[in-house]
Parts: sequence; structure tokens; C-alpha cells
Amino acid sequence: MRKRIIALAAFAVAAPALFSPAVLAQPAPPAAPAALSEQARQEVVAKLSGALRERYVFPDVGEKAAARITAALAAGDYSALGDPASFAARLQADVDAVAHDKHLRINAMNGPPPGPPPGGQAMPPAEAGIVRADRLPGGVGYIEVVGFPPPEAFRPAIDRAMSALAGSKALIVDIRRNGGGAPPSVAYLVSFLLPPGQAVPINDIVSRVAGTANFTRESFRRVPTPVSFAGVPVYVLTSSRTFSGGEEFAYDVKSLKRGVLVGEVTGGGANPTGPVPLGNGFMASIPFGRAENPVTKTNWEGRGVEPDVKAPAAEALKLALERLGQKPAVTVAEASGQQVFAPRSTPLPGTEAALRAIVAGLASGKPDYQAMSPELAERTREQLPDLQRLLQPLGELRSAAFAAPLGGGDAYDLVFANGTLRMGVILGPDGKIVGSMIAPGRPPAR
Repeated sequence: MRKRIIALAAFAVAAPALFSPAVLAQPAPPAAPAALSEQARQEVVAKLSGALRERYVFPDVGEKAAARITAALAAGDYSALGDPASFAARLQADVDAVAHDKHLRINAMNGPPPGPPPGGQAMPPAEAGIVRADRLPGGVGYIEVVGFPPPEAFRPAIDRAMSALAGSKALIVDIRRNGGGAPPSVAYLVSFLLPPGQAVPINDIVSRVAGTANFTRESFRRVPTPVSFAGVPVYVLTSSRTFSGGEEFAYDVKSLKRGVLVGEVTGGGANPTGPVPLGNGFMASIPFGRAENPVTKTNWEGRGVEPDVKAPAAEALKLALERLGQKPAVTVAEASGQQVFAPRSTPLPGTEAALRAIVAGLASGKPDYQAMSPELAERTREQLPDLQRLLQPLGELRSAAFAAPLGGGDAYDLVFANGTLRMGVILGPDGKIVGSMIAPGRPPAR
């Protein structure tokens, strides 16, 4: 299958992905955005309608959604929407009325910063999507996975975590806060649960060839893993926040009859998506494919994954432990016998220097494309005007402090003369920058 470009906030990573729409939330600028002109609205609608027609996984739906926003523009429905966030919200409502797809998102890059996730809980520190792994009393292994970064980042970390749990008599996989990620990484985690030596089909991604009604198919099967949990009882903890690639893991486990799902019905997003810059400070996430399970021949889009044991998400761990004959506990910290994996607390070599270089290049409008992967360079060229508008007003970069691991790279808290940002960078094996992201910041202390 052709490589797809998947955005993490303002930048891209090369991989097909199933992930939460929140990943595409954009940072707030240092100053209030200028009012949109009629020409800007026309340009955004033209690019969005074209992308819906050319790329959306269901061509007939993409055509109808494009026709709706084009007609609304012609009727003057958008004329009073000078605020970028209000315009994005109206476009979102109009495409939602047709597509009903939680992966299809329109964002104003200079709109307000994203709010907290449902329940008001911030995401925990994680390394390559892995928060922690623990050996609980009674020989029960526990691991929390909140995301599935591309396999080159995910595999080394998950191999360490799962190897530390080898020999467990049972396994609990906590995906209650998982927002999704790359299908190959989802399939890799499923592979730990399947018998070695068997190329068991796990999931297919059916992708539209842009501009046509033709589709390609990529199949994911069990691959070798350093340790195996085949035959070990498995419990998977879910919540309504479990989304996209996280849902795929739950769906795969359930369809393969390889574990018991405990918790809430998941979010209901099964269509892999990719970013489309719309210009004038706007970005769209347009689903280009759909998941197709080889057992059920369908997926969880719009419905979510039903747990085997329904319970409030907060009680899922307690119920799983009870079913395993262990002392119930609401949190893993309460239950833990020994934590055997924690996210690293130091940055990877080269990430700070790469981040400083890319910040300087973006602010000046002259980034070093040779230091990026071809995929990231392409996406950066498309987004450069918006990124330059974001970074230039922040002024001089005064400091960069390591904050946490990010996928296969690192996130840093950047302090500028006129504000702050959290920004991350991911380096490939060749040292080139393969991905980055920007998160909201705040004015510096005076």
C-alpha cells in the first residue's frame, strides 16, 4: 500500500494511522487571529471540498459533503463567520451532518487550545505509548498502553515491557486512555497473545486510491515477538475514551477470542485518516480508508466495541482482578507488587539539537528540508506559512527543557521571549527528522 502521511498536530509522521481526533488539535497563537476574509473562506471551502471528493474513503459520501459546504458558501451561510474557530466549527457541523465520521475533523490552527480530555484527566507520561508495566500479586502482569506510535518507535519499548512480564500467569492490558495510532503497532501487540509460528490474520486496512473509486488492501498478520503470552488468560480494560487504534486492539482480541473485555463501549472510530492543509490557518483530517477485520468482515465504526463485561471504566481493573481471584484494587498503584517498566526520564541523543534547528528554520521561513524525511519535508512545505505565523511572534528561543518521551522521540518545553510551547521531535534511524508536534503554551512569567 502507498505510504500515507499522518499529522501529529502541525507536523507529519509517515504511517497509516487510526488515532483520536484530539491529536490534530492545534495550538493557540500569541495574539488574537485576524478576521477571515471572504476570499479566505472561499479558498478553504474549495480545498476542503476537493479533498473530500478526492480522498474520503466513501466517494459518494465525500461528494455529498463537498456539495453541502459548497452550497452553503454560495448561499452566504458562512459570510458572517470572520472568527477562524467559528468558521471551523460550522464547517465541522456541515460535514458531520453528512459523514458522521469521528475521524473527519476541521481545525483552525490559530483557534483556542484544546481543552482537557473527557473527565478532565491529563494524559500520563508515556514512552512510545507505554505508561507502565507491573507484576501484580498472584503472578498477574499489567501493562497500560495509551497510544500506538509507528513500529520503529513502538517495538523496542513494547519488547522491553512485555519481556519484563514474561512468565505471568495472566495478563491485563489497560487501554482505557488509548487514543489510537499505527495499525502495524496494534497488530504487533496482538501478536504477543497468539501462538508462535502461525501467521494469524489480524486486521486489514482498505484504502482509497486518491482521485479514483479504486481501493488497495494491506493485511496485518501475526509476526514474531521476543516473548509469547499464548495460552495465558488476558483481560483488556476499555472505556468510552478508548478510540481508533485502541479500539482495533480490543476488537482484534475479541474477534480472535483471545481475551475478555471489561469496561465501557469504546468511542466508535475505525477509519484511518491523514492531514490535509487547507491554507489560511486551517487543517483537515480526512479519512482515506477503513478497517476490515478478517473474522467479522466489518469493523466498529459508529458503534464502538462492546465489552464482554460492562462496567464503569473506573471499576474495570477491580473487576478483572476479582475474576482472576486476586484482591480487588481500583488503581494499579494500589495493586502493584513491582513496577517493571517506566518511561525513560532522559532525552534521546540529538533530539534537542534537531528541535532547535527546526524551530529556527520554521521561524525564519527557511527550514532545512534535507534534515527531514521526504514525507515530513513535503508536509512542512505545505504548512510553512501557518507555522511561520505561529512561531515568529514568539521571538527568540531562550531555553529548551526535556519534558517527556514522545512516540519514538522527545517532547521539550520551549521558552521564548514572548511565550512558550511544548514541541516534540522524532528522529529516524538515519538521524533525519521524521515527525514533530506542537502543543499549546502560555505567556512567559514577567
